[in-house]
Amino acid sequence: MEMPVIPDEREDDLHNLEYADSAELILFMAGNQFMVMDELVKAFQEEYGVERIFYETLPPGLLLKQILAGGAIFKGKVLPGTADVYSSVSEDAMKTLKDRGLIDDYFVYLHNRIVLMVPEGNPTGIRSVLDLAREDVRISQPNIENEDIAKYIVEMYRKAGGEELVKRILEEKREMGKTILTLVHHRETPERIIRGEVDVGPVWATEVVYARKRGLKVEAVEVGEELDQRDRVNYYITKLKNCPNPENAEKFLEFIKSEKAQKIYEKYGFVPHFR
Repeated sequence: MEMPVIPDEREDDLHNLEYADSAELILFMAGNQFMVMDELVKAFQEEYGVERIFYETLPPGLLLKQILAGGAIFKGKVLPGTADVYSSVSEDAMKTLKDRGLIDDYFVYLHNRIVLMVPEGNPTGIRSVLDLAREDVRISQPNIENEDIAKYIVEMYRKAGGEELVKRILEEKREMGKTILTLVHHRETPERIIRGEVDVGPVWATEVVYARKRGLKVEAVEVGEELDQRDRVNYYITKLKNCPNPENAEKFLEFIKSEKAQKIYEKYGFVPHFR
């Protein structure tokens, strides 16, 4: 398999690049965990004394390609393909690695949930998922063809108001110009809300926390545990076979289950798996 090329603009997803060839631990942390990793890695280092840690927070599909190809190209440099630890929101990615004989097993360590992002003060008065059916409410809606979160959002609509609500939001209001699709929801939805182009957008809870940390004037409307999909959105993690630092990989997998690590994730809006 040809090595994937990492675009130059994704350099922010390559952390401690100077350690790529001499790292004591290599982490491929896929999914939207980038906002957590600095604090998480520092906490791990304090507890285990592992100093040189190289980690990537690229999209999960790209990280999987890097593993399967045995490396990736970034600005003419070959980056390692054999990570010590890989995590993903896709169980299919884990099954692929297992089928290829690259891992033995994997486990769930984290969850996420859906909330409704609204402008600070919630001027339109959004109180529940059913309010998205209102004619006066403009919605920033992830496109189901491009964004994984969309399938969970559709299930939330279906559970809240049946096929009638799904049709209302995705078909009728889209024809009215009141449901506007996104390509990259965590960028477009906050921007649209700040510019006053939409009134609400379903997003991961972590996106609201991250947006507020950046100073954006947004807030979250909780949809309730029965609707927010937290029981379906899983984050998986594994140790790669023949990884360069197996002992440190095992330490990190133990750490990720610890109360300290789970509380760090929770602070950023994730739902802990280990309590």
